[in-house]
Amino acid sequence: DWGNYIGPVDERGYSKYVECGFVIFRNNDPSEQNFINMFQQIGVDYEEWTLETLGEKFPIGDLHTFHPPRPIDDETFWEDSTTPLTGGIFNPQGGYVNDPQLATYNLMLAAKAHGGDFLFNAEVSDVRVENGRICGITLATGQQIDTPIVINAAGPHSFIINRMAGVEAGMKIKTNALRREVHHVASPRGFNFQEKGFIFSDADCGIYFRPETGNNILVGSADPECDPKEWVENPDDYFPHLTNQLWKTQVYRLAKRIPKLEVPEKPSGIVSLYDVSTDWIPVYDQSDLPGFYLAVGTSGNQFKNAAGVGHMMAELVHAVENGQNHDENPVQVKMPYTGAVLNTGFYSRLRTINEESSFTVFG
Repeated sequence: DWGNYIGPVDERGYSKYVECGFVIFRNNDPSEQNFINMFQQIGVDYEEWTLETLGEKFPIGDLHTFHPPRPIDDETFWEDSTTPLTGGIFNPQGGYVNDPQLATYNLMLAAKAHGGDFLFNAEVSDVRVENGRICGITLATGQQIDTPIVINAAGPHSFIINRMAGVEAGMKIKTNALRREVHHVASPRGFNFQEKGFIFSDADCGIYFRPETGNNILVGSADPECDPKEWVENPDDYFPHLTNQLWKTQVYRLAKRIPKLEVPEKPSGIVSLYDVSTDWIPVYDQSDLPGFYLAVGTSGNQFKNAAGVGHMMAELVHAVENGQNHDENPVQVKMPYTGAVLNTGFYSRLRTINEESSFTVFG
């Protein structure tokens, strides 16, 4: 219902949610039951596929297990496997946004239609405090913006803003910037992956992959233990180009799963940064500084949640500004479309690390 949510404001049209379905490969990992439990708990449709059904739905796939994921320089990387996967878990409503930039533009115009203002290419140089409460921010140009409420939604720069505000020390869950590459390859000849493919969670190979415009396949990392992580101290200064090492790592793993995949010599894809929390779960919360709120640690898997998160943050801010002690009595937010009630304390900055987290995301 994106068009009705946004309103008739966009001359460029609306981004689309492509409901291609979401498949989780199964290999007898005990954590697989967590997905089923979660789907049942919140009422998400799912099917348990046998290996035979998985083969019918994914005829170009090698349905053997390659676990654990290995670096490409491991001498056993290309060894054949004789152990089959055990099937899959399918969610028919899973999908992806076909044009994230257009979706963001849609949201911007909708916000403007409701009185929102935007200031682009503006760097925050200071978070100002007066009498123990936020009173505004200062830009690198010297311009001051006075406001009694600031929400940190600065993505990979979130930890820098938190340090400016002096609130990082009061957070048990912190954020950092992580460099990330996502790659594109053409679907195997004779198979239309854009129309017949799904989003695949392939922790068995250490990747995820999904259809991409132009009958391509997008492949990213599922963060297996064997892969090093590239943390970035300065989000304005990181290597912005694809690397052969990561290109080969992710595409070769995909080629193990899809043997007929043709691997081009020239890498194709994008490079950017994730805003990653300690346990890879977002922080949606107040802070130790009155008036300064947190919507951080969100990169990679929260884009499609943006509209819901906006509603949740508005409710949280309203409750706290009207006297609710959110740390001791977390705000409960009823979502307008599903009617589900969210305990926002789950996203607290003061939580202990959630050991049940996947510690990865599918971007």
